[in-house]
Amino acid sequence: MAGVAEKAAIFNNATQVFNHTFYWNSMHPKGGDKPTGKIGQKIEESHENYQKFIEAFSDAAISQFGSGWVWLVLDAGKLKIIKTINADTHLAHGIKPILTIDVWEHAYYFDYQNRRADYVQAFMEHLINWKFAEQKFLISPCGQFI
Repeated sequence: MAGVAEKAAIFNNATQVFNHTFYWNSMHPKGGDKPTGKIGQKIEESHENYQKFIEAFSDAAISQFGSGWVWLVLDAGKLKIIKTINADTHLAHGIKPILTIDVWEHAYYFDYQNRRADYVQAFMEHLINWKFAEQKFLISPCGQFI
């Protein structure tokens, strides 16, 4: 039977594979447009307007202390912005992911050095893959489209 350290190592590695894969899919080279469809409507409902969503998501990413992730998630039918640290993942908390940004330094240091705010702005304005987010939003927790 695996010990606590082995289980932690397996968890950390598995969640980082998932988190990074989700992050890569959350970006598109021609991304950054305003969301449309059902995800766009839900963002308007939950944050009053798209600009307020951008501000809340960006603030969460910029203010994340240390390494981690900022997620747009669906929790009990409501869109929320949450932070996770290190290898933590929303999956451990039963929350459905829609979109993520990696705020570990390795995600932006080469291009932005310690200017996390510039990286977050570039992500928001040019990279968000709203088609991917829409797909994740439309698939129910049991894998069925809604």
